Amino acid sequence: MKTWDVIIAGGGIIGLSLALELRERGAGVLVLDRGEPGREASSAAAGMLAPTDPATSVELRQFAVESARLYPGFVQRLESAAETTVDFRRHGTVVLHETHDAPSDNTRLSAEELKQLEPALQPGPHFAFFLQENSVDPDFLSQAAVKAVRACGVEMHSHTAVQRMSSQNGTIEVNAGAGRFAARVAVNCQGAWAGAPVRPRKGQMCYLRPQNPDLLRRVVRAPDVYLVPRSSGKILVGATVEDAGFDKSVETETVNTLYRGAAALVPELAAAPMVESWAGLRPGTPDDLPVMGETETPGIMISSGHFRNGILLAPAAAKIMADVIMGRSPEIDISAFSPARFASVRG
Repeated sequence: MKTWDVIIAGGGIIGLSLALELRERGAGVLVLDRGEPGREASSAAAGMLAPTDPATSVELRQFAVESARLYPGFVQRLESAAETTVDFRRHGTVVLHETHDAPSDNTRLSAEELKQLEPALQPGPHFAFFLQENSVDPDFLSQAAVKAVRACGVEMHSHTAVQRMSSQNGTIEVNAGAGRFAARVAVNCQGAWAGAPVRPRKGQMCYLRPQNPDLLRRVVRAPDVYLVPRSSGKILVGATVEDAGFDKSVETETVNTLYRGAAALVPELAAAPMVESWAGLRPGTPDDLPVMGETETPGIMISSGHFRNGILLAPAAAKIMADVIMGRSPEIDISAFSPARFASVRG
């Protein structure tokens, strides 16, 4: 049986980024995915790279800020290796708050300043602030990651669902599909399918296509809805957070509510056709923090549970997990993300 240095279960952006990082460090890597690599994981993501969002917990803040710092270089590596673009936009974010209080990194915008930045945006009773954040198209990013990983010599198997990982005489054996695979280390990067304590958190969203492709340049985050413009002219509107198991059905009234919320902020969107709607599954945990590190079985690792921040955290998560796999101390303390904190859940 052929043996790899590392087998990664899961071909989403977390698994692909780790595969690329490990390969660049000289490791032989195999990626096994239950479907098509790069397709499933990005479907629940908007692509906002928002490390200082108030919803980001204190335990996650350093991790998120470092990953955002790494993002321009990460994008450059992917685009160069894949010979494609990922629609990485650096125009910033307009944040609408219900009060005039906001985090210190938010710059208060006067009505005139807001009109100059985003003429079509009508904030209503909200207070407007500017925040220097970036965004990326998760679909483009994931497909670029697939191409980059293949280009650097990582082997990938599609439609090969991992059923079991076990330690056999110091080697990790992975049963997947109709085959058995062996490695020194195996990493569970299966997102919402990673198993307890990770669980799926459903998110419904839609794309609108306004007649004016430059209607909105910046991401807009309001209390009940967010708008993420793409360079194609489409505007993503999201998103719900639901505990609905593995249900990925789209509910008409839910996406229509998002549509109405978008039109309330940008009235011209009321005439924009909805060109796509979908639901994706984010990997959540009971405390909304990732699960990263070695499990109770030596040689079997996990990197999952990144919830709403999988796209943002991918570059730093790859470096952290590659360090752990290679026996180095990560530059960021990940003790708060230890799998051991959920030992009773798994048991």
